[in-house]
Amino acid sequence: MMERDELQSRTERDLRRLERRERAPAGLIGMLFYGGTIGLLFVVPVVAGAYLGRWLDTQAAGYSVRWTVSGIVLGIVLGAYNAYRYVQRHA
Repeated sequence: MMERDELQSRTERDLRRLERRERAPAGLIGMLFYGGTIGLLFVVPVVAGAYLGRWLDTQAAGYSVRWTVSGIVLGIVLGAYNAYRYVQRHA
C-alpha cells in the first residue's frame, strides 16, 4: 500500500510540474524558433514560386515575366496559408 501511495504522490507532483511548464511563457530561444519557423513557412513558397516562374519564363519564346509574377503571387498565398495553419495549431 505504501508503494501505491508513493506512486500516486509522485504522479500528482509530475502532473503539477507539467501544468506549470505549460502555463509558463516561452523563453527567448523558443520565441526565436517560433518566429523563424513562421518566417520559413512564408518565405520558402515565395522563393520557390519565383524560381519556378522564372524557369517557365525562360522556356517560352521571348521574354516575359508573366510566370514569374504568377509564381510569386501563388507563393505569397501558399506561404500565408502555411503560416496561418501553423499559428492556429500552435497557439
